[in-house]
Amino acid sequence: MLAEISGRPMLWYVVEEARMAAELKIGALVPVRLASERLPRKALQPIAGRPVIVHLLDRFCASKFLAPERVVVCTTEEREDDPLVPVAEAAGVSVFRGSRDDIIDRFHRAVEHFGFGAVIQADGDDPCTDPAYMDLCMERLLADPSLDIVFGEELPLGLASKAIRASAIRKVREHYLTERNDTGFIYYFTKTGLCRVDKVRPVSEAHRHETARLTLDYPEDLMFFQALFDELYEEGKVFGVGEIVALLRRRPDLLAINAGLAERYMKRTRELARLEYRVDGQVHKVQV
Repeated sequence: MLAEISGRPMLWYVVEEARMAAELKIGALVPVRLASERLPRKALQPIAGRPVIVHLLDRFCASKFLAPERVVVCTTEEREDDPLVPVAEAAGVSVFRGSRDDIIDRFHRAVEHFGFGAVIQADGDDPCTDPAYMDLCMERLLADPSLDIVFGEELPLGLASKAIRASAIRKVREHYLTERNDTGFIYYFTKTGLCRVDKVRPVSEAHRHETARLTLDYPEDLMFFQALFDELYEEGKVFGVGEIVALLRRRPDLLAINAGLAERYMKRTRELARLEYRVDGQVHKVQV
């Protein structure tokens, strides 16, 4: 006898998810640029003999919802970002170029250009973003048509992603005012009340780690990733959050490489993420 959920066979849910995914063209947006005050050209820095951004693209392409050509490196029109184009093309993914500082507009133009109905989104400086949680976020979004965005929470910093409807990007674009939003843009979706939000939390305690930092902003972060990949990376395979957390519990010396950067990181975010939007003629500020 087939397993059932809420009175329906499990196979019905599998078929329904596939139908919705086919009707709603799903892509991925990877915002990345090479200018960086703290770690210049970080997306092209080498880890395990390959650029940082390529490791992240591997993870997007491992999602069951994505074909490589629907994964879009979403960069700027600045000449300094030209080197990203051949790297993306060699990985078999697409490129879209837009505003330097206005990611909301860059995203809007990209989803219109590619005709996406929903996107999986993760930042270009998070090379270990977990594809299993990409899929969980998109599954949750597809299961509830009223949702605008689903994002991961309580995973180690740098492993979570988001699933966002194109209609939510259009909605935010209609209301936002701050055109320098490359830092903190996601707060327009999660902290303003403009969008209906849901969250995906770790499916196992083995996926939690309170202090791990897996995002690339400082030279110490690069050293950490190089050490992590030396331990876990195998060509052609994508290691996940469970393997990362297990290693870091065994090897606290790895955590020490980039420990103590969290407050510096959040201080900079609070200083730069000064976002404003308009609703019913009233100007509001995002509380970071």
